[in-house]
Amino acid sequence: MSNEQQSVKMWSGRFREPLDGEFERWQRSIVFDWRLLDCEVAASKAHASALCAAGILTEAETAELRAALDAIAAAHASEEGQARVRDHASAEDIHHFVELSLAERIGSLGLKLHTGRSRNEQIATDLRLYVRRQIGLTVDALGAWARALVEQAQAAGESVMPSYTHMQRAEPVLVAHWLLAYVEMILRDAARLLDCSARLNFCPLGSGAVAGATLALDRNLVARELGFTAPTGNSIDSTSDRDFVLEYLQALTFVGLHLSRFAEEITLFATAEFGFVALPEAFSTGSSAMPQKKNPDLTELIRAKVGRIHGAAEAVTLLLKGLPLAYNKDMQETQEPAFAVEFVPPMLKLVARFTAALQFNRERMNEAAQSGYLNAMAAATYLVHKGVPFRTAHEKIGHAVRFGLEKGVELGALSLDELRRFGAEFDEDFYAAVTLTATLDCHNVTGGTARERVREALAAATERIAALAALKPGEVVHAGA
Repeated sequence: MSNEQQSVKMWSGRFREPLDGEFERWQRSIVFDWRLLDCEVAASKAHASALCAAGILTEAETAELRAALDAIAAAHASEEGQARVRDHASAEDIHHFVELSLAERIGSLGLKLHTGRSRNEQIATDLRLYVRRQIGLTVDALGAWARALVEQAQAAGESVMPSYTHMQRAEPVLVAHWLLAYVEMILRDAARLLDCSARLNFCPLGSGAVAGATLALDRNLVARELGFTAPTGNSIDSTSDRDFVLEYLQALTFVGLHLSRFAEEITLFATAEFGFVALPEAFSTGSSAMPQKKNPDLTELIRAKVGRIHGAAEAVTLLLKGLPLAYNKDMQETQEPAFAVEFVPPMLKLVARFTAALQFNRERMNEAAQSGYLNAMAAATYLVHKGVPFRTAHEKIGHAVRFGLEKGVELGALSLDELRRFGAEFDEDFYAAVTLTATLDCHNVTGGTARERVREALAAATERIAALAALKPGEVVHAGA
């Protein structure tokens, strides 16, 4: 194909004047939608099959087209090949690039492939394929992080730490119980992403530019080949829908939020003031000025990434607001925010390795869990079992805590005579009720930090993570599954 033929636009028949050169360069999307090459190839192969079934292409033509499409994908799979796509001199977008490449390889047969379809439905399909794949990568990476947390929880055994409310010590919990809190967040994140993939898993091909294809194409055939649940139900909605991009980015925002919370806690717990965890040297850096420093660069950067993710979601929200039906060129701007979060799966895998390398100072955590009257709730519960109304029990223990503060001792170090100043219900069995293990085990409810309950939760988390690994994007999952 000559350079003159290559420069002809897919839509240029109606126009007499060439595009302004600067505008042409400015409006091209090939500089970022090159990432969709494999998606475009897959969708184009499926469309060729539909054209064959409709009698537009012969079986031989279909085979030649599909082979040429595979060759295009293979020729540009490397980083060097991707750069050739991105820097192509005349292609407007990834669809134009594939059409030009087909014409170069197989001549006019390549031009027949666009029969019965529009770029509006092509990009809607390509983006769905891309987001579905990215969801799969993200869910896999979330599973890796969840497994690392479970392994740390298993290694922690019955080690204890303080829990916090308002950043003040609250009650003792098992270290495993704290770690499993993040596993719950991860499983919800994965469920949201997979629910999103189930909603997006409908195929727009056959929707035409807006009103539907003008040929009797078998849309179910195309949907099956591409792994979609079914064809989309309305051609206008099909070409104008970018809900799935926004939902994907919003679901990723939750992932970023939970990563940030974890990063914040590790950053705090690694300070000398807490001393609960030692930062792995392989994931830390030093100071150019202060030789003693070991800085938590990984957790600080992780904590910051949620801004980029949320920014992408916010950009798409503002872009879609008020757009009339159906396709508008504004929608081209939904692609870059979707591509901008490709860093999430690799980041999650990095966090999984970081989590596995963490070393907890169990002695320091255990000591912290046994000071500061963290057994006060258990002490009030002791009085409840003696028949004291909880509000009254709360007040009695509050007085005992105040007395202990003034004396400089914990509740378990007060004498029975001293305790009975605050209520005749106190007896010798009080001391057994406020030990560390008793304080843990009085939380003997589903989801509580009692030792037996945490053992059950660990086993259940292991099963749920294994079940997650067996799911594929497009399938429906629920957080409690």
